Amino acid sequence: MAEMIDSLQFSPEILAKKPTSGLDVETTLSHFAILTYLVEVEDLRPHIHQRFELDCITLPNDSRKALVSVVPFLDLDFRLAQFPWLKWTFAQTNYRAYVTDMETGEHVVWFFGTSLDSWTVNIPRWAWQLPWHRASIHFDTQYDNQQQVYTNYQMVTHSQWAGANLELSDTGRPPKQLLGFPNLESGLVLLTHPLRGYFYRRDGKLGSYSIWHDQLQPTEGHVKEANFPLLHRLGLVEESDLSAIHSVLIQPKTDFTIYLPPVRVLDKYDNVT
Repeated sequence: MAEMIDSLQFSPEILAKKPTSGLDVETTLSHFAILTYLVEVEDLRPHIHQRFELDCITLPNDSRKALVSVVPFLDLDFRLAQFPWLKWTFAQTNYRAYVTDMETGEHVVWFFGTSLDSWTVNIPRWAWQLPWHRASIHFDTQYDNQQQVYTNYQMVTHSQWAGANLELSDTGRPPKQLLGFPNLESGLVLLTHPLRGYFYRRDGKLGSYSIWHDQLQPTEGHVKEANFPLLHRLGLVEESDLSAIHSVLIQPKTDFTIYLPPVRVLDKYDNVT
């Protein structure tokens, strides 16, 4: 099943931050980019748990497409909210699709998994069964603070699970529209502000965690090179195909909160994999 996207807003409810406690993490993200692809509904559907409907847009030619994003960034100071003096720095890339939770009506993301350049990846892999994978991720970037624009943005990942090559250009200007959405705000809410993610745990069960960040103010980018073998392996995007790119949004820096631990979702779908 698939659902067309209605008008969305940055409401006070989704912008409000919940208090942190326990194992919650706070971090400052740098070089945060959201590279979104148009994919065929029938190609994406088998990869998503049946609890969720695919969020879709309609193109000018009346074709309907689902959306999948690659989201690379650098964690500058990954730290426990209760013990902020313990800090780690590492690069990370999330692979996600946009879906609606049919039980709550909430727009959320479905995580295929995450590449993480740190030995600490073993903690969430084994303690919480997260589909996170060890990788070597290198950013080569230059940011002009005066012009508020990237003059160079490159990222290379070496990984058995999801290698990657990415080079972007940055216009330094906010996007004026996002193809297929009823208005710009709706597109920005869906693509930049999902607050909950779901995933298949490494044991095959359904898992979830939530995050918070302030409203992003991204600039519009363009792709010079993009190669994500994982998306090709999943049957979603042809290797090195730039024609399926929907949009590129770039945020130089933003603060994130991650509410931990993740939860195993126990519901009527629990035995469905």
